[in-house]
Amino acid sequence: MKETIGRILMIGGVLGVVYYGYQYFQDSESFEAFGADVAVSTGDYTPIIISAVVMLAGIVITKFNFR
Repeated sequence: MKETIGRILMIGGVLGVVYYGYQYFQDSESFEAFGADVAVSTGDYTPIIISAVVMLAGIVITKFNFR
């Protein structure tokens, strides 16, 4: 049972990191200043961190069998 919950958390975390990571890079803006291309990110990185923590929790639950 714990293995199943761990896998669900792990898959959900991976999907969250991929989705919010893509969205974070889409929120980036770039402009040219003095001949150099400057990129500024206006995205929020908090959902990426939360998804990564959920993914790591899933990995820990799956790999270590707590009783």
